[in-house]
Amino acid sequence: MASVFSKIISKEIPCYQIAEDKDFIAFLDINPNSIGHSLCVPKIETDHFLDLDKNIYDKLMSFSRNVALAIKEVVECKKIGMSIIGLEVPHVHVHLIPISNMEDMQFINKVKLSHEEFELLAKKISTTYILFNSI
Repeated sequence: MASVFSKIISKEIPCYQIAEDKDFIAFLDINPNSIGHSLCVPKIETDHFLDLDKNIYDKLMSFSRNVALAIKEVVECKKIGMSIIGLEVPHVHVHLIPISNMEDMQFINKVKLSHEEFELLAKKISTTYILFNSI
């Protein structure tokens, strides 16, 4: 059975997309720890990051870095935290979370955004990602 992320990749489920290439997609988390919390997902459905081919893993980290740079440019924060947990959805995904303190990484406190706020944020990050990656 296809994961929710595979359904997002195949456009069966909408998302607030911020970046995509032939191997990966990045979109805003709809239940974010902080404004700008995003997910980077390989298009190949694999449950655990250790099961990824090393080349795909390396490309995922590079893609995630480029997305994080765009988020950092748009969202006010001290750093971008990165986490690969993989318990909630059986499809590898990298959490990129704008953080200003350790609590921002704990998946306890959540922020609420309206549809319009998600759309505007996704557009700003996407535009910045495209700009950074066209240089």
